[in-house]
Formats: sequence, C-alpha cells, structure tokens
Amino acid sequence: MPAKNFHVRQAAVSALHAWAQGHDYAESLIERHAQRRKLSSPDRGLLQAILFGVLRHRRLLDHWIGDLRDGKLDPETRDVLRVGLCQLLILNLPDHAAVNETVEAGKANVRSLVNAVLRRATTSRKRLLDQLPDLPLAVVHSHPDWLYNHWKAAFGKANTLALMEWNNRPAETFFRVNPLVPPPASLPGTPLAGAPGFFKLEGPLPTALLASGALYIQDPATRHAVELLDPQPGERILDACAAPGGKAFLIAAALGSAKNLVCTDSNEKRLPRLQQNLARLNAADATLAVHDWTQPAPTAWHGAFDGILLDVPCSNTGVIRRRVDVRWRLQAPDIAKLVHTQRQILTNALPCLKPGGRLVYSTCALEPAENLCQIEAFLAAHPDLTLHSTREALPFRDATDGAFAARIGWLAE
Repeated sequence: MPAKNFHVRQAAVSALHAWAQGHDYAESLIERHAQRRKLSSPDRGLLQAILFGVLRHRRLLDHWIGDLRDGKLDPETRDVLRVGLCQLLILNLPDHAAVNETVEAGKANVRSLVNAVLRRATTSRKRLLDQLPDLPLAVVHSHPDWLYNHWKAAFGKANTLALMEWNNRPAETFFRVNPLVPPPASLPGTPLAGAPGFFKLEGPLPTALLASGALYIQDPATRHAVELLDPQPGERILDACAAPGGKAFLIAAALGSAKNLVCTDSNEKRLPRLQQNLARLNAADATLAVHDWTQPAPTAWHGAFDGILLDVPCSNTGVIRRRVDVRWRLQAPDIAKLVHTQRQILTNALPCLKPGGRLVYSTCALEPAENLCQIEAFLAAHPDLTLHSTREALPFRDATDGAFAARIGWLAE
C-alpha cells in the first residue's frame, strides 16, 4: 500500500515539473494541485512548504544531490530528490516520513535510487551541513551568480548576504483595515509602527473578514507610492497599471470613494479579478478600462488627471521572499528590456497629467536602473518636470518588501 500522504509529495513533484515547463507561477501551482488532489488544509500547507522550500533552496539542493549521487538524473527523478532533501535538510521533517513517502512519489523504476540517496542523506546530514561555510555564498543561499554579483556591486557583500537570507525566509502576512466599510469589532493582528492602518496577522487567515472586505492582505511597502501620490477627495486619479487592485484600494480609501478613480490594465483577462477585488472592498465605483501604456494614451485622457500612479512592470527583485521563483525566471538582459518598457509607460502617461498635477512612478524592484536612474534619465529628457521626493524600502535595511517610488510634477508647480 502507498504511504498515507504520498499524494502531497506527488503533488509537489508534479508542480515542480509544471513550473520548470514555464506553465505557471509557484503561487498558482499550489492552489491548482491542492484542488486537483482535494488536499486538506494541513496537507495544502505541507505542499506549499515543500514547493516553496525547493524553489528557495534549489541550487543548494542540487549541490547536495551531486554530493550524494554520481551520474546524470532525468528531470523528474531530480525533482523527487529535491523534494526529499528539502524535507530532510531544510524543513527538518521526520526522517521516516520524508524518506518513505517521497520514495513512493517516484516512478517504480527509480524508487530504489531515491531510497538510497535519501537514506544516505540522513546519515550524512552533519557532514553536509558542516560543509556549508566552505561553499560559495550564492550556492548556500541559492541565488544565481549574476544576481549575487549584481547586488554585491550595488549594495556591498554584507547587505547582499542579508538580502539573500531575507529572501529565503517565509514571508510574514500583513493586512490593511478598510476605511470604506464599518470596522470589525476586533482585529486578528498587531498594528505596525509607522504604517497607519496596517497590521501584522496573528493566527490563521481571517477568511470571513477578508470576504466581507473589512480587511485586505497587503504588505506595508505598498503604501509608499500612494502616500507620495497623496490623493485628495474630489480629485480625479489614474491608476495606470492597477490589477489586482491593492494600490487602487489605497487610493480609493484616501479619496473616500472610488467614483473619481480610473483603473487600467494592459491585460483584459486581469480586469475581472480587479473588479471583484474593488467590489469586495466597497470601491466598485471605479472606472475600469483596458489600455497598454506602451502605446499612446487616448486623446480624451490628455490633461484629465490630478494624479497618476504608474506602478510599472518590473523585475520584482524586492519581493523575492514572496515570489519565490523570481530569482530563477529573471535573467540579466531582462532588466534592460524592463527599463525600456518603463520608459515607454512614463512617456505615454505624462500627457494625461493636468497642469499642476503630479505623477508617481513606483516599482517593487531593487535595481537602480529601474528606480532612481530611470527617473533621473526621464527628467533629463523633460526639463519642464521636477522631482519632488522619493521613497525607497530595502529588505535588508527596513525589514519589509522592497519598493521604490518617486513623485514628479511640472516645474512651475
């Protein structure tokens, strides 16, 4: 008979295979495979811990596989071994469960190999862990060499080490209280200093409060861009890259309603989720539209907005703790491509700003090329603009997700 919970390990192996094929992001794969196998809540939690653990520590796990077993491995067998070693050496699950149930997740013709490697790992655990100080830092903390070297040049070795350690820790959950609906009688968390309205969640997700719109799961780093934008009641505001709606919700909260808020996204398929989120949060009055801001804006929008938020597509290097697969999907040339796209969006959104209006550009990236360097280059090309202020959140310094925001306006303002 198969081991009791081998289907969780099978789900992890299947999800890793789908991820390697580029079919979806890790977060979506958790839900899909949990539903497909009708996993209980604890088993879903185990699936997430294993899948995220493998993706966070993938390079180190592969090093250990090479240490414990000579020769080539097919991709599926490698994923089975990654799942097993992650449980043994990262998650510290009981040996019998990690070995026996992972062996059952492999195909019949490789189970003896998987069993041998995992049992060898249990007897070699101390040696493998003791060798960590002798390995390159990018291997120990499972980041690509190019990204490690890139950050080391930008932030220094000590900060880069702290950043990689941060990326490999499970993310805490924060929520924002919704001022557009009556407040709940009690809140399942503790308030965050310096971030009014934000709380650190304590205990399980408050599903009823989330469903009612009283709370919204949101990292406090998201507030920086909206606070710089400083929407005022009666103003007309554009959130140009709005889906899934977290910053649009903050704008609506500042305005007191969403009736003067226009939300756009380049992908029509993302609008239903945006609409659902805003409706749940009592911000359904927002106007939604599809627009690709790498293209010129409709003439009707020219000079129409007091404030514009451009939360542009970016490398996501400030949120790797949450988006665990970013480090493996992102390649060095991608940053230059993103910088070009960001510049197009800035250029095409600018004509929509009213005289005296302000535009806030924001990313969840850590890369100077996407952040301050981007803004400085844009201002150099537009001498009629001025930089009012910037905000930057760095995980290794601020213990939040990484974020950058810059407020610019007309020079005569």
